Amino acid sequence: MSVANIIDLQKHPISDQAFVKSCRETLDQDGALVLEGFLLPDAVTQIKSEGERNEGQAYFCEQKHTVYLSPQDPSFANDHPRNRLVTSSKGCITDDQIPPNSPLQTLYHDTEFQKFLCTVLKEKALYEYADPLSSINLHYARKGQELGWHFDNSSFATTLMIQEPEAGGAFEYVENLRDADRGEMNFDGVGNVLDGETPVSRLSMGAGALVLFRGRNAIHRVAPVEGSRTRMLVVLAYNSEPGIALSESARLTFYGRLG
Repeated sequence: MSVANIIDLQKHPISDQAFVKSCRETLDQDGALVLEGFLLPDAVTQIKSEGERNEGQAYFCEQKHTVYLSPQDPSFANDHPRNRLVTSSKGCITDDQIPPNSPLQTLYHDTEFQKFLCTVLKEKALYEYADPLSSINLHYARKGQELGWHFDNSSFATTLMIQEPEAGGAFEYVENLRDADRGEMNFDGVGNVLDGETPVSRLSMGAGALVLFRGRNAIHRVAPVEGSRTRMLVVLAYNSEPGIALSESARLTFYGRLG
């Protein structure tokens, strides 16, 4: 299978310099890029069918965590924004459970697609994870499941929407809420978001959309899913350096196994 059977290259010509430049400018300006209809309908249908067949293999878990994705700090009170806990709950199938002939495997490893991402993201190169689980993840969010407010540890995230829920499940964010590189955590601003006192932005994404998002300094969440249709989202995870594996503790937490 070639990416010409996966990506709508007429709508999204990923090798065209003008198109790539416009994508980079949008991401730089907004911190987010949504390319609706990036995947061709047949590719979406195949990925969705694979997801439905393999959902029984998914590892479902619920976790309490801080918005900074780090352990609570005993020098702050438990109700301080640094230590307040939110809930994340989802199911996940991992790279080794994605069929070898899946459009996801073809797309993830395609050199032209990676070159497109490198240019848009301003990365010199992209590398898969060294462990067998983390490179491609398909996430399931059923009724009532959500991703709590958090900042990402990585500088960018690459996702594909495969199936929208009937209602709920909105991707919400507040841009530039902290400056991680300078160590400015903006506890007051985080507290206002957790208390619902700050207006939030929402990203609309239909089935087949490619989304690039810079979440290191933008707090974000996926609101609870409503209705009986499962929200299905693929995370294409890359590293800026080769040979990086997700830690064993993280793999046990997210996947329930090491490999």
